[in-house]
Order: sequence, then C-alpha cells, then structure tokens
Amino acid sequence: MGAFSIWHWLIVLAVVVILFGGGGKISRLMGDFGKGLKNFKSSMKENEASNDEAKAIDAEKSEKVETVNSDQAAKS
Repeated sequence: MGAFSIWHWLIVLAVVVILFGGGGKISRLMGDFGKGLKNFKSSMKENEASNDEAKAIDAEKSEKVETVNSDQAAKS
C-alpha cells in the first residue's frame, strides 16, 4: 500500500484540515498580521514626525537663548 499506513494518512489529513479548513483561518491570520505591520509602520512615521517637530522647536529655543545671551554680552 505504499510507505505509509492508513493511520499516517489520516493524521496528515487531519493536520491539513486543521490548517487550511474552516473558513480560511490562515488567510485571516495573515491579513491580521499585515494590518499589524501597516499600523506599526504608520506609528513609526508619526513618531519620527513628532521627533522632527520637537527638534525644530528645541532649535528655535536655543537660537532665541543665544540671541538673548549675545544681546546681553553686547550691552555689558
């Protein structure tokens, strides 16, 4: 009958039915995984944008402090 007995084939069939049967569990799982990656990437972009804004604000503050310090030094 071949290399495998009927029990081997039944176990293989059960594994295939569990993995691929029942309404596309694998495709739904991969879709959820894809959505998770997409959300992760968008949150990373938002985080980078907020970091860039914070750096720009810090640069503006440091320029103002330097201007005030140089004005005070010129007055002295």
